[in-house]
Amino acid sequence: MSSGADGVPSPPRGHGDPGLQPERTTLAWGRTMLSLVTASALYLRWLPHHGLPILLLFAVSAGAALAIYLTQRRRYGASAYGVSRERVDADVNAVLWTAFAGVALGALGIGVVLAA
Repeated sequence: MSSGADGVPSPPRGHGDPGLQPERTTLAWGRTMLSLVTASALYLRWLPHHGLPILLLFAVSAGAALAIYLTQRRRYGASAYGVSRERVDADVNAVLWTAFAGVALGALGIGVVLAA
């Protein structure tokens, strides 16, 4: 099995998963990314009412969406490789960082609304 430029093994041509687990996982991360982009757009709409602190919410949300986008290929390759070797390891770092972004958005949102 060859390795890609980012050091993650390239996924096998046919990973043999009849349930297409890597594809379902990629779609779930894509929905998360789309939700964060949508939230970013809503934050910009609140800018006239809440002022410049809302840009912090925008930055966290857009940054999380960008991080998901930039790591999507690596995550898919690792998942497809895991299916081919019949042992898929959870991407704990990605889940923890996404959870941290959600908690940070909630706390910042409360702070911005209370400050207004």
